Amino acid sequence: MEVRVSDASRLFDGRRLTLARQLAGLRKNALAAQIDKSPTAVAAYESNSKRPAPATVAQLCLTLGVDPSFFLPGAQRPEAGSSVPHFRSLRSTSQLVRDQAFAYGLVATDVGAALERHVEFPNPDIPRLSVDVEDEQTDLPEQAAKLLRKHWDIPTGPIGHLVRMAENRGVLVVYSPSQTAAVDAYSFETDNRPTVVLNPTKNDYFRQRFDVAHELGHLVMHVDSEPGDRITENQANRFAAEFLMPSDDMRDLLPSKADWRTLGALKADWNVSLQALLYRSRQLGVMSDVTYRNAVLYLSSKGWRRREPGVMPVTEQPSLFPKAVEILGQVGIGEEVLAGEARVPLDLFRVVTSRFPTWDSPQPTEPNPEENLPSGVISLFRSAGR
Repeated sequence: MEVRVSDASRLFDGRRLTLARQLAGLRKNALAAQIDKSPTAVAAYESNSKRPAPATVAQLCLTLGVDPSFFLPGAQRPEAGSSVPHFRSLRSTSQLVRDQAFAYGLVATDVGAALERHVEFPNPDIPRLSVDVEDEQTDLPEQAAKLLRKHWDIPTGPIGHLVRMAENRGVLVVYSPSQTAAVDAYSFETDNRPTVVLNPTKNDYFRQRFDVAHELGHLVMHVDSEPGDRITENQANRFAAEFLMPSDDMRDLLPSKADWRTLGALKADWNVSLQALLYRSRQLGVMSDVTYRNAVLYLSSKGWRRREPGVMPVTEQPSLFPKAVEILGQVGIGEEVLAGEARVPLDLFRVVTSRFPTWDSPQPTEPNPEENLPSGVISLFRSAGR
């Protein structure tokens, strides 16, 4: 049932206006100019100290591209900006862009909550090992990676489909929309549901896997830590290196010289980049600093830092949301209904639940759904009574 603007005015939740404004990438003064109100009035709407009239709600809907229902109160949760998303570098992106990216992440959790009314997702299963973000010498990042491999029962050797593995353990993995592509992959946690948002422009299988491992490191080690500083990011990189290339396995496999044939074979076996293998070899003391620097210079001279030689596999795709939408569609619960329940515009709902980055055109052929269904997904059509 559609919500009238008069009802949205009476029940107006200013936190939802903040979310919509940040999602649109607007500052308060920019929004105020577009709806012909003062920045003070917009601030009052967002703080719930003043309620907008129905005509103002209608103007907000038109300007921000949302329905009146978007502004109704929802479940209590942290506002955009009150949690701690882990962005790669706080210096390279503006606060406005970070707010927009995090607002999108929160919308993704709204979509997840709507889907979970019908389809049961795996329970979140992330072990915690808090790491002092001021300690550069600690070996806890490596210990945290070993902990996660043990907790998730990952056998020794290379890791398979990492995105699916994370989804099977209750981690939401989604692509960001094109307007937030300036922000690299990032992660956060609200309502005990960890979320990883992938960059849609990074069409690199190996780097994307390292990104996912990096963000898992933040979720294991840094839930209560301030994001973005050099030590924190380095700890997440060390976690990812140990998680994807365990020292006990790699130390005897890595070459001490820049043996590109050996490195190429290890790349194919372990699903990591040549650059990651070089970094790991130096990190483990197998390769000297001088040899490492010379290898990186050679790699750069060949243009391999941008595109390494060999076949580039298709990036790993999220399947938790896409499969849920497909299952529900088969029993008559379509995208329009689900987007309405999530109070998210339909086009944005489709971005959140897409298996592929939304600006890929044409999209790759849809894979076999059975091959992409996380093993923990149980389709329980509760509200449909099925």
